[in-house]
Amino acid sequence: MDHHIFYLLGIIAASGFIDASSTKGKNLALYGKATQSSLYGNPWAPFGHAYNAIDGNTDSNYNHGSCTATNSQQNPWWTVDLLDEYTVTSVTITNRGDGYSERINGAEIHIGNSLRNNGNDNPRAEVISSIPPGRSFTFHWDKRFSGRYVNVIIPGNYRILTLCEVEVYGYPTQRGENLALTGRATQSSIYGTGFPFNAIDGNRDGVFSHSSCTHTNHDLSPWWRLDLLKRHKVFTITVFNRQEATSVRLNGAEIRIGDSLDNNGNNNPRCGLVSNAGQTPSISFECNGMEGRYINVVIPGRKEFLTLCEVEVFGAPLI
Repeated sequence: MDHHIFYLLGIIAASGFIDASSTKGKNLALYGKATQSSLYGNPWAPFGHAYNAIDGNTDSNYNHGSCTATNSQQNPWWTVDLLDEYTVTSVTITNRGDGYSERINGAEIHIGNSLRNNGNDNPRAEVISSIPPGRSFTFHWDKRFSGRYVNVIIPGNYRILTLCEVEVYGYPTQRGENLALTGRATQSSIYGTGFPFNAIDGNRDGVFSHSSCTHTNHDLSPWWRLDLLKRHKVFTITVFNRQEATSVRLNGAEIRIGDSLDNNGNNNPRCGLVSNAGQTPSISFECNGMEGRYINVVIPGRKEFLTLCEVEVFGAPLI
């Protein structure tokens, strides 16, 4: 058969994601569209199509109809379009098990948003040295790779690319929206008009009398909590302090993130500590992808009033 470019779009319309592993999360590839550089054999046969690598079937016997295959060509490639941009944390590849398993050696995984050179010019995340016959191997990265397209390409002449399954795990890439605006707030007590939702009303006004700041009573270890309603990866939190008076009260406040409501959520892991309250209107904390549903601001160990004039949270939902 002459070498040609054959595209096969594979779409899965399912009621939900299928978990390949309960610890990995949801396999994003199952909702994607797959294409490849060419198709080996009869295009009307079930064998070798790009879609076979995202069908949820890890059967590694090519003759069972759940593996891809290109022609022998220069730089054969396969791509899954995730349909949106994700931060990819790992990719699992299942190799052919009934023969020719060495063909995967030297394959590269690329991740990004460009379709230049069919997506193969996107940043390279991995070079696959080998995968044992019929085995699935997961590649993890400390560096974050973000993109809509995940490519597998084998550089070289007269190469054949066969994949029996490709699983992609990650989370939606941070978009810049303030997640706090759609959450729910509560706090240890309420003083006057210092309601907890004042810190997520979108108004950064630092004057308490303008009714856009929270305020607790003089509590021991006063706290304020934001419920994001589902688990997120949290990258940045910005706290806006009271400006017209008593701004130093916020010194010693801790930012905590997690899923537990033990001690009203104040036992969750700490992201940051306020140490320069009163010097600037706002203080930002880099939380580096800490995961959780609840975000607490607590002043531990002393009796104090806790006042927050706005809390902004930036991150990405875990799916």
